[in-house]
Amino acid sequence: MTELSRTGISLEQDLLAGFDKLIARRGYKNRSEALRDLIREALLTEEVDSNQPVVGTLTLVYDHHVPNLSQKLTEAQHHSGAMVLAATHVHLDHHYCLEVIIMKGRSNEIQEIADRMLAMRGVDLGKLVLTNSGAALRGDEHGHS
Repeated sequence: MTELSRTGISLEQDLLAGFDKLIARRGYKNRSEALRDLIREALLTEEVDSNQPVVGTLTLVYDHHVPNLSQKLTEAQHHSGAMVLAATHVHLDHHYCLEVIIMKGRSNEIQEIADRMLAMRGVDLGKLVLTNSGAALRGDEHGHS
């Protein structure tokens, strides 16, 4: 295990009170655990912005009555090759579908695929979430052990 270092920070009382409520709601045992997670998330954001290997989920909500939209989304996934690992499709109601697409690759390539699908007419909501592929933790940029 890595050696721990202690540090202190100064925060406004209302900011600290809000943080304490947040960490209690999320089930953290203490402030240190929550701060470590926030720091990891910030560092990951920097890594994602630097075009490192990542995994991501693209969540889309779209109107399946829009002509050819389902076909266009499927084609975009097929054209992405091995970057698209899996997709799950759920019928929400008479008009709307939810699709979750799991991808792995370089952050800029995944962002480009997501942007193309999010811009399609009929896609009402969408969000791309990227995270570390694990490769950086092992020092292997290709994701192999």
